[in-house]
Amino acid sequence: MRISGINLPENKRLEIALTAVFGVGRPRAKQIIEKLGLEMGMKTTDLTADQENLIRREIELFKTEGDLKRDVQQNIKRLKDIKAYRGTRHTKHLPARGQRTKTNSRTVRGNVRRTMGSGRRKTEKT
Repeated sequence: MRISGINLPENKRLEIALTAVFGVGRPRAKQIIEKLGLEMGMKTTDLTADQENLIRREIELFKTEGDLKRDVQQNIKRLKDIKAYRGTRHTKHLPARGQRTKTNSRTVRGNVRRTMGSGRRKTEKT
């Protein structure tokens, strides 16, 4: 089954398979399934062509995939252009939501090898 240019996983439950589409999470997937009156435990292979079309129509009502990604990028660009704090954090590739950076976000900053340590010298075992 193909929705918004994404092939849904075959042997997964429908509520999980729908999350493969960017912009559809678990809550929205459950909402769509309940609105269409489908079973929760249904697999994507069990769907009929009519049910697939209903799901497609329902998902097209929401902003997903390329449109949503474009909006997110435009929002980040706007923050950078107005030189907001969050925009500068995005520019420097640092966490933008207040997380600590002393011990976490090392992989993003590129200093994975350098660890803090306790400052204590190792003693030789005799």
